[in-house]
Amino acid sequence: MRLVTYNVEWFEALFDQQDRLQADDAWSGRQDVTRAEQAAALALVFRRLDADAIMIVEAPNSGRHQDCVRALEGFAAECGLRARRAVMGFANDTQQEIAMLFDPDVLSATHDPRAEEDAPRFDGVLGIDLDVDATMDKVVFSKPPLELRVETKGGNRLRLIGAHLKSKVPHGAKDGAAAIRKSIANRRKQLAQAIWMRRRIDSHLAAGDSLIVMGDLNDGPGLDEYERLFGRSSVEIVMGQDLFDPHARKSLQPRAQAFPSSARFYSLQTKRFFRALLDYVMVSPDLLALRPAWRIWHPFEDEECYGDPVLREALLTASDHFPVSIDIELT
Repeated sequence: MRLVTYNVEWFEALFDQQDRLQADDAWSGRQDVTRAEQAAALALVFRRLDADAIMIVEAPNSGRHQDCVRALEGFAAECGLRARRAVMGFANDTQQEIAMLFDPDVLSATHDPRAEEDAPRFDGVLGIDLDVDATMDKVVFSKPPLELRVETKGGNRLRLIGAHLKSKVPHGAKDGAAAIRKSIANRRKQLAQAIWMRRRIDSHLAAGDSLIVMGDLNDGPGLDEYERLFGRSSVEIVMGQDLFDPHARKSLQPRAQAFPSSARFYSLQTKRFFRALLDYVMVSPDLLALRPAWRIWHPFEDEECYGDPVLREALLTASDHFPVSIDIELT
């Protein structure tokens, strides 16, 4: 079985108000990429992935008129994907949903949110002291994680959590000092969200659930200067000592010289591209025992992707993130 997480930059911009794919010469949400170019690139990438399930971060919008599930299933039909059924959880206000496409001939997936005494449902409010002032702060997710109950045709049962943690940009700051204060506050909020997720993870592991946590955590060791202030990244909090992702573990090694990346961005200030490891597929110990194989479909770091010019260009056109897959012996 192949499971994938893929952050598709502004997937929403490819659909009209009736959730129809707009593959035309108008600009997409990506810089200097038309909707036709991004749609064609995405279709090629999705077909090459040939995944049993794809957790899509920044999935099409659900709102007053639009429906993410309808958009994704229409996209899958137009592209001829066997992962043709879609499921999503709580809608958000960012036009970037979290949803999963899956092959109904291989597995079933149902939105199944949970609540614990110390960890409410992900569309709720978490009370936590963020700044050690003996006052409970209220934390919410701008993009509530997607909790799925999955059962394979062979009868294996899994819990999947799809996440997109993103709260560090200091929007609204009027000067440098305000930006620093807001960045620190946003970092505290993101770490609180990671703690919230970790509490849910602990509950699943205590119950003996097979668990996969996947998505864009928008954070990682060494990513910014505020990590040193708090000591740990949200990746480390979510992963803990029991979940495993080889790329995350490698990045945590002391004096790691070179570690993989899953995203590529352009800096207007330096006029250069920079790389980051943001996307993860973390598995519980029982699934790790099945010896899964991870792969980041990076056009410049993966030999097969780089050696295939058509796939390489499609990956670069489709998104600023690249798919991360895991192949595991599940039926």
